[in-house]
Amino acid sequence: MIRYMLVASAVLACAYGAATYNPNADATIVKFDSDFQPEGDYKYHYETSNGISAAEAGSLRNEAIGEFSWTSPEGQLVKISYVAGENGYLPEGDLLPTPPPIPDAILKSLEYIRTH
Repeated sequence: MIRYMLVASAVLACAYGAATYNPNADATIVKFDSDFQPEGDYKYHYETSNGISAAEAGSLRNEAIGEFSWTSPEGQLVKISYVAGENGYLPEGDLLPTPPPIPDAILKSLEYIRTH
């Protein structure tokens, strides 16, 4: 009975190890540049050994413009660019979901409301 419990414990330990294994755990920063000015302007850029990169430039008083990217588990490059400011955070990228088009009947109704 103890033997079965030891085998079961070993199997569970291996399953847990496989489930929590992270191939990116040993990633390192391979490039890093930053420039922060006393008046609040800044920019930074970094890249990691596992293909993640990010860059941003902006001002603490106004807005920021940046981008980040990584490679998906399927091998596809994912790149997101953004502007953040008085209109909020506005990301753009091929993999971001987009809303469906507004139906013609709704567009006509909105135009009717606007003109009357």
